[in-house]
Amino acid sequence: MRILVVEDTEDLADAIIQRMRKHGYAIDWAADGYQAEELLATERYQLVILDLMLPGPDGQTLLRQLRRKGDDTPVLVVTARSRVDTKVDALDLGADDYVVKPFDFRELEARCRALLRRHHGIATSEQVFGNLSFDTSTKKVAIDGQPIDLSAREFRLLELFLSSLNKVMSKDTLIDRLCSLDQPVAPNAIELYVSRLRKKLEGASVVIRTLHGQGYVAEQKNGA
Repeated sequence: MRILVVEDTEDLADAIIQRMRKHGYAIDWAADGYQAEELLATERYQLVILDLMLPGPDGQTLLRQLRRKGDDTPVLVVTARSRVDTKVDALDLGADDYVVKPFDFRELEARCRALLRRHHGIATSEQVFGNLSFDTSTKKVAIDGQPIDLSAREFRLLELFLSSLNKVMSKDTLIDRLCSLDQPVAPNAIELYVSRLRKKLEGASVVIRTLHGQGYVAEQKNGA
């Protein structure tokens, strides 16, 4: 999953980025409203973490622009303003949730997970696909109750496949959602990630098929 962090306080932005990348998320950073405008116009994100007080166009302006374009990307507003009016205004403009500074990073992560789940129509953190269980909160994956060890990137790759079952995903799409702008990955790296994930999913009810010239598709076995 690819996330845009729009935050002008470098130390806070760096802390968010490092923490989220440790969990396997792809993170891009905009330090002001102008950078955010450019990235939102050219890139596709699954979540935006948006500060309200920014140099250049502020967070409210960016949020208004996003929604006027019909872009429904989930937006988590981060603000130092604790007044109810500020929260109400952000929600009315189209924010999906908000967190007030200073915040506990565990709360930020939980709210991010909830918004990403909600955007895919998933109610809880734990999902079951036949004999495969997958939990975004604990980051645990098991086959027939036996845990399997996945790297952070393998976990996010599996998350992408499970959120798009029966849908063809091209290599470019996978790269776009798994990698930050400052962490470019060659197309053959995706083949390696998928190959490793397939091996770890042996015996699972979910299989990943290669469609030559198109990409990959994850499917749940019939009767599983």
